[in-house]
Parts: sequence; C-alpha cells; structure tokens
Amino acid sequence: MSAERNELRELVEQLSDEEVPVALADLRRHLRPTEERDWPPAFFGAGRARRSDAAARSEEILGEGFGRPA
Repeated sequence: MSAERNELRELVEQLSDEEVPVALADLRRHLRPTEERDWPPAFFGAGRARRSDAAARSEEILGEGFGRPA
C-alpha cells in the first residue's frame, strides 16, 4: 500500500460520523466509472483537414512540423 493511500485511510478513520457523508460525496465527485464516459468525446471530429487523406499523410504532416515553423 502506498504512503498516500495509507494516509488517506488514517484520515478517514479520524472523521466523525457526521462528517462521513460530506467527505464521501466529495470523493465520489472525483470518481466516475469508465462505462459512464461518453465515447467518443465531444471534441472528436472537431477539426477539418484541407485534404481528405490527412490520416494517410500523418507521418509527412508531423515531419513538416504540424503547422509550426521548425
């Protein structure tokens, strides 16, 4: 067990019964099961290429500096 996980466990043990629901709700806000995540993310397909063969040309595009001066 990592030191951080051990510290978290010790801090939880110090909470009063009244504080537990608030702390639990806060932790749950940070955890979201992967099956609830939308796929693909909303930003997929947000850009447009000037040419339709961007995927096939990916190595060439990256070699050119991806739109930035080298």
